[in-house]
Amino acid sequence: MNRIEIKGIIPPIITPMHADESINTAELRRQVSEVRGKIKALGNVNVSAIEEYAEVSQRYEFLRAQVGDVETSKAELQKLIAGLSDEMRAMFSESFAAINRNFGRIFAELFGGGTARLYLEDEADVLGSGISIEVAPPGKIIRNLSALSGGEQALVAISIYFAIFGVNPAPFCVLDEIEAALDDVNVTRFAQYLRRISSETQFIVITHRRGTMEEADVLYGVTMQEDGVSKVLKLDLEHVDASLVS
Repeated sequence: MNRIEIKGIIPPIITPMHADESINTAELRRQVSEVRGKIKALGNVNVSAIEEYAEVSQRYEFLRAQVGDVETSKAELQKLIAGLSDEMRAMFSESFAAINRNFGRIFAELFGGGTARLYLEDEADVLGSGISIEVAPPGKIIRNLSALSGGEQALVAISIYFAIFGVNPAPFCVLDEIEAALDDVNVTRFAQYLRRISSETQFIVITHRRGTMEEADVLYGVTMQEDGVSKVLKLDLEHVDASLVS
């Protein structure tokens, strides 16, 4: 059977456009006008935008590196502070324990007995805690330091001072009428204690109390024989005849 082939171009089928699918020219003009308005609102084209971006980007990278360095330094400082805080806590706790032991011993020595101690109000916060003082002179029950006499309060303060001084001694020390409020018995105890610890520290004491003067090695006095003219007198007690002293 012979096969018949027909070759050619099939024309497109054109469908007539309905009325509701017609192009709305007014709407298109409105959209075009709106787009043009938005483009105009963008302003002029910045031909230097690429160079400015490169400059700003470089500045940003520099600042970011600086911020990174600052954050690294901050972390190192915080680590250093934490380490120093731990070391300070350890040093304070050790010194506080030594001062507390000295305080109890010196208090009993100056008061002729009794007990005394220091304690932290908040042991969880060693560096920020307050410190309380608890004392019990011989034959007394004291609930508040204000119940002590003025002389007793002064002797408690002297005990604490020498307790601290015992932990961190100095080659010399100046005391300005520290025992002025004490009675004669406690002045003698104070002066005798000062004599015992004077082998390691030279004490310069400003005083008007006889008991303290009697334990001194050298006395210095200031006299004014003429108005406006002061004169310093020195008396070396180690070279004074005992008969003259008596």
